[in-house]
Amino acid sequence: MNTQAKFITKSAVVAAMYVVLTYLSALFGLDSGVIQIRFSEFLCILPVFMPQAIIGVTLGCMLSNLLVGGVIYDIIFGSLATLVGALGAWLLRRLPHKLIWLATLPTILANAIIIPFVLIYAYGVPDGYIYCFVTVGIGEIISAGIGGSALYYYLVKTKLINKLM
Repeated sequence: MNTQAKFITKSAVVAAMYVVLTYLSALFGLDSGVIQIRFSEFLCILPVFMPQAIIGVTLGCMLSNLLVGGVIYDIIFGSLATLVGALGAWLLRRLPHKLIWLATLPTILANAIIIPFVLIYAYGVPDGYIYCFVTVGIGEIISAGIGGSALYYYLVKTKLINKLM
């Protein structure tokens, strides 16, 4: 398989995993609202391993928000937050192994900064920006920070990432 086809395939697989994991979160009622704990946000650590994941998580977020009935502003700006986070993770990919959890910070911060505006202006959440910043940040710390770091260390320990790349 040529390099371009492999890149597209890996991006598509990550996008599909993101959508499936978002639906799984939705089954538990965790995927939307002020505190969002999306299992799919675990995948935002994948750009540390492969640049294809940048497109994959961004496209996956866009598709997820579209499929779960998100408003256009959520589809656009939620995907933008994911893109910014994924690019940040990729830029931090060379951190020492023990500090790789810092690569989750761009995802946490991008979502904590951008998503409160979406919640307030697109969905009419009555809470203030600071409250939404804190609650979205908490959800992202759990999802991207803890879940993403756990996924990273699992993939490295089991050497499963070598098979995926």
